[in-house]
Amino acid sequence: MSESIYAAKPWLSLLSEAQRAPVHPAATLVHAFRDSVARAPDHPALAYFDGRLSYRETDALSDSVAGHLAARGLERGDRVAIMLQNSPHFVIALLGAWKAGATVVPLNPMYKSGEVGHVLKDAEVSALICSDRAWDAYLRDTAAAAPSVRIAVTACELDFQTKNDERVLNFGRLPADDADDLVAVARQGLAAPAGRELTATDVALISYTSGTSGTPKGAMNAHGNIMVNVERQRTGHSIAEGSAYFVLAPLFHITGMVCQLGVCLANAGTLVLAYRFHPGVVLDAFAEHRPAYTVGPSTAFMALAATPGVTPEHFSSFQVISSGGAPLPPALVEKFRAGFGPYIRNGYGLTECTAPCASVPPERKAPVDPVSGTLSVGVPGPDTVVRIIDESGAEVPFGEQGEIAVRGPQVVSGYWRLPEATAAAFPDGELRTGDIGFMDREGWLYVVDRKKDMINASGFKVWPREVEDVLYTHPAVREAAVVGVPDAYRGESVRAYVSLRPGSSVGPDELGAYCKERLAAYKYPREVEILAELPKTASGKILRRELRSPR
Repeated sequence: MSESIYAAKPWLSLLSEAQRAPVHPAATLVHAFRDSVARAPDHPALAYFDGRLSYRETDALSDSVAGHLAARGLERGDRVAIMLQNSPHFVIALLGAWKAGATVVPLNPMYKSGEVGHVLKDAEVSALICSDRAWDAYLRDTAAAAPSVRIAVTACELDFQTKNDERVLNFGRLPADDADDLVAVARQGLAAPAGRELTATDVALISYTSGTSGTPKGAMNAHGNIMVNVERQRTGHSIAEGSAYFVLAPLFHITGMVCQLGVCLANAGTLVLAYRFHPGVVLDAFAEHRPAYTVGPSTAFMALAATPGVTPEHFSSFQVISSGGAPLPPALVEKFRAGFGPYIRNGYGLTECTAPCASVPPERKAPVDPVSGTLSVGVPGPDTVVRIIDESGAEVPFGEQGEIAVRGPQVVSGYWRLPEATAAAFPDGELRTGDIGFMDREGWLYVVDRKKDMINASGFKVWPREVEDVLYTHPAVREAAVVGVPDAYRGESVRAYVSLRPGSSVGPDELGAYCKERLAAYKYPREVEILAELPKTASGKILRRELRSPR
């Protein structure tokens, strides 16, 4: 790469000496996990309500799953789809599939039949591991319609615990005669098959993008991509080995997979699981397990802060709290720090760069751009080059907006069996993110918005995030999303959707006037609609696409 203002990496001066040091990761997460088993065999690897599984037990259970899959005819390189919530079953299935030499296809448990069917056929999945309830409700028929699926394994997520917290575990068991039982398989005591070792270049995951802008595509995350970011997070956060990591982001999402599961297992930590997000359940787990780290979308922290009975003590054990997957408003960071103590550290990444490619160093605070009010998402790592480019691919000067492009060892090789989409998104191996942003002279990166979400109002560009950030400063607003809607006069006009904090009351006209006082005339929302909840993905990202649809 030719020398340029971005290749010069001005952000390196913002990193500590330890963060600038070369990273020497294990080849795969299975190798790192086995190292942790050797170091701390009896330390709890998984905590699930009142249940505990040690590293030794988790290793044996996942070995047996691997042996069973191999005995059922699974070959090295076959695809195994896992569609489970945050429970020990997910971790055991994941490690078992990798030990069998397979590529894992994580599936969102919120997917409906058509969405699952697309992935099963597109990835030519050989084995499906899912909950017994989903299997009984619709996945039996969905799998039957996918010719490649020949192995079905079901799990009841009541296993490995006895607390049965009805706030989230409010279901029963549905044994299936036409599918294997994951726990029974795991307890058979089988050995993992020999000769199935995976390498850094093998595809670990086919991670289907959230589909917020179209048909999901499968990003091919190699084991090496995962381990680079696992080690950068592990060494950069300097959290003591054996610490507890709370799983706030879903494990099927790349953030949960890498920044929680991967970092924890490589650090011989305890992965604290609570099935799915419920603010009261999460706060109870914080109080019981005293975790040192978690990462989640800004919407999760908004919900936690609004939960009755929440106190600073709930967050007092955390050394690092990170946010990713959804925009982080500066107002939320300040309100959270003032109310509960911790500083939420911003980060930026995509499925295609295996979670983070930029983050706020632990000893620093992210600056806020004085012009736009945008909070920086951090700085890139030492082996990562982030460029801001124009439509022709040329770099723009510091402070100017353009498309964010990323090159580094965490960037995937492309999309599963989509050569044209790969060529368009990864020219010469550089990821064109589709996000608009800018970089200041120190190297702090700012994300303005998605390129496709820009609103054209009377010829003026309006970025939804700028309007959303203003709405978040209003004391009654809990969540906000801004979209463009057709307007016969302006071409497009700005519409805002908000949900309110518990006990708050404010009208649409008042919120519109609040924005009008703080934004240029073409930016403030002409319409404001108040909803009980905004539509989100399972990872907590607000779905503007659904809000743009006719209502």
